[in-house]
Amino acid sequence: MMQSSDQLLLAYRKMRTIREFEDRMHLEFTRGDVPGFVHLYAGQEASAVAVCANLTDRDVLLNTHRAHGPAIARGSDIYAVAKEIYCRQGGICRGRGGSAHLHDVSVGLWGANSGVGSGVALGCGAALAARNRGTGGIAVALAGDGAINQGVVSEALNMASIWKLPLVIVFENNGYAEATGADYAIAGKDIYKRAAAFDMPGIMVEGHDYFAVYDAVGKAVTRARSGDGPTIIEVKQLRYYGHFEGDAQSYRPRGEVEQYRQDKDCLKTFRSIFIAETPGNAAQLDAIDREVMSLIDDVYAQARAAAFPADDEFMHYIYASDCQES
Repeated sequence: MMQSSDQLLLAYRKMRTIREFEDRMHLEFTRGDVPGFVHLYAGQEASAVAVCANLTDRDVLLNTHRAHGPAIARGSDIYAVAKEIYCRQGGICRGRGGSAHLHDVSVGLWGANSGVGSGVALGCGAALAARNRGTGGIAVALAGDGAINQGVVSEALNMASIWKLPLVIVFENNGYAEATGADYAIAGKDIYKRAAAFDMPGIMVEGHDYFAVYDAVGKAVTRARSGDGPTIIEVKQLRYYGHFEGDAQSYRPRGEVEQYRQDKDCLKTFRSIFIAETPGNAAQLDAIDREVMSLIDDVYAQARAAAFPADDEFMHYIYASDCQES
């Protein structure tokens, strides 16, 4: 499915927004104002943005603890995302979830989950519900490369296949499960080839190429909507920062990230293809870059200035009866 110039410009804007948001968070975290850990998505922008460009408001996205990028890609308010990471009032979870638990049902983001691989199982439930209710929607579950070795993922893939659920499973293989290399920890090396064991298609795509990811996800989404069942997509990419902020990254080869940034950065790849193969031009992308930088300045200023939840909020939303206003 072809995208219009306006759709491509929106995709670039989201990718650039995620990159600048994460690069700024990398610096802001050193100030000591952000509670808990953060797991940055920089380098992987083409994956979440291409996935979400294929979704409608009927669909559900489940993602991992590397949560900021997919939330922005899905359309969550970026100010509310930042405030949530800072655990402040106005956050999308009222400041109660923090970085790794961004949930926003209003845009079909059924949430980030710290349990590795749990989103794949939850995706089965979301896909089954969509089919049973006749909404025409599908579910997409993002998972890291480490998730393929989780027992719950194998169980969920089997269930998705035998029930032909409208589910797309995207394994974002960024090279490392925390500090363990995928080449060491994954038997057979290729995640997408495991799809054959579950009688479903498996596709591998280069994660620095937005256009390739968009096309691969589009085919899988069409298959899911048509009632033909799930698809596994392995997106090969690289995260630019550590597993978490503060990770010494001693497990990485020297110069790995720098080389990838130079040769395979998804924003550079997008710019070159957009300028060469569409009616668009570099000036349009440059304007977006300037607008995004101004936006990010304002987002972080407002997030830092926001108040923490009041003390009397602590006991709210524990029981179902507390959540009627939500």
